[in-house]
Amino acid sequence: MVDPEDDLPSDSYAGDFETTLIPHYDSAHSGSVRSSSSGYGVMGSHEPLPYQPQSTGTHSVFAPGGIDEHEHHLDDERVRTASRRGTQHLGLLILRVGLGGVLIAHGLQKLFGWWGGEGLTGFKNSLSDIGYQHADILTYCAAGGEIAAGVLLVLGLFTPIAAAGALAYLINGVLAGMSAQHGKSFPYFLPNGHEYELTLIVMATAVILVGPGRYGFDAGRGWARRPFIGSFAALVVGIGVGVGLWMLLNGSNPVR
Repeated sequence: MVDPEDDLPSDSYAGDFETTLIPHYDSAHSGSVRSSSSGYGVMGSHEPLPYQPQSTGTHSVFAPGGIDEHEHHLDDERVRTASRRGTQHLGLLILRVGLGGVLIAHGLQKLFGWWGGEGLTGFKNSLSDIGYQHADILTYCAAGGEIAAGVLLVLGLFTPIAAAGALAYLINGVLAGMSAQHGKSFPYFLPNGHEYELTLIVMATAVILVGPGRYGFDAGRGWARRPFIGSFAALVVGIGVGVGLWMLLNGSNPVR
């Protein structure tokens, strides 16, 4: 047997980091226990000893696998919190499908002349009249790219790339419309204004920045869960490609 007084701390010791209370033994009565003036006795103490695992409402770090289980619990809470967003994902689906559907319909008009469209020949002549070079190749690239971007947006697949491509195409449309008006002041309202193209540009920008939402093939990707740097990069690329293609294939000043 070991005398308990051999391992006892001094009277001034208040525990590790002064957060716990170590009871003191009275030398006159070795079987009795006294406590300091700032705490309870051993039986009445509400503060555990330093070597005892403390209960904080989470898994103890002393339990086997305690840290991993705690982190896994936090991950589950984050997933559940992220999934409780009401109708947000439904709204993103409607925004994405609406923009994609418009692009698909206009692309089919250009390729096959459906719904009163001009067809490939009329679209090629329009591009040539505006001043685009290589209009014969650009006709297929523009119409096919418009349809491809629309399909990807509807499916929610490679959404930032598809929306950036749509943004580049729409920017060219606005620049072409401005160039066709031969330096007139920029009209906004229809029938001769650009409110339609500008509305689609705003929709494409919104899809790039907020992501496709949970209802799509991109649901498990980072740009769907937490779009940030990649979305800004896609936005810059879309604007740059739109302006760059105009300068490369047309070269005219649309506001002159």
